[in-house]
Amino acid sequence: MRRIIIGVSGASGSAFAYRALEVLRGASDVETHLVVSRQAARTIELETKKTVKDFEALADVSYDHDDLAAAISSGSFITEGMLVIPCSIGSAGAIAHSLNANLLVRAADVCLKERRKLVLIVRETPLHLGHLRTLTQLAEIGAVIMPPMPALYANPKSVDDIVAHTVGKALDQFGVEHKLFERWS
Repeated sequence: MRRIIIGVSGASGSAFAYRALEVLRGASDVETHLVVSRQAARTIELETKKTVKDFEALADVSYDHDDLAAAISSGSFITEGMLVIPCSIGSAGAIAHSLNANLLVRAADVCLKERRKLVLIVRETPLHLGHLRTLTQLAEIGAVIMPPMPALYANPKSVDDIVAHTVGKALDQFGVEHKLFERWS
């Protein structure tokens, strides 16, 4: 069983996280470990008709954002890595500088120090030079920076199609099989 940590920060785009959890729930070889930031809980309420409990119901294990003693805070807890979806610039900055004041940031920092996959679906635009420097630093220390860019060549018919494409591209980073979009041939 492969373990993948899903972090949900307070950036706009909680639909991306929900869809990723739905797909991973159907993956028989993946165990999901979820941490939702306090601001993400508020964003979920503002953007969707769902609650944090709905997100937690899709995860195999859920953690309190403030529990720095949780299993995912230790490098001895083996995982494939972590997907932060969406990732706010605030969370990105904290991860880039190892400011481990909460479990989401600590778990991401552990992935970096253990050389495990860390994929950040950074949700901010426009980006100023400070943001770009932060993202560059993250890339230099091993993170995959993946803003949710719509793939118009896929001829999306709905917002759900756009969300599915981004989620599919993120799950590709972990080798998770899916049918979220038609592959280019």
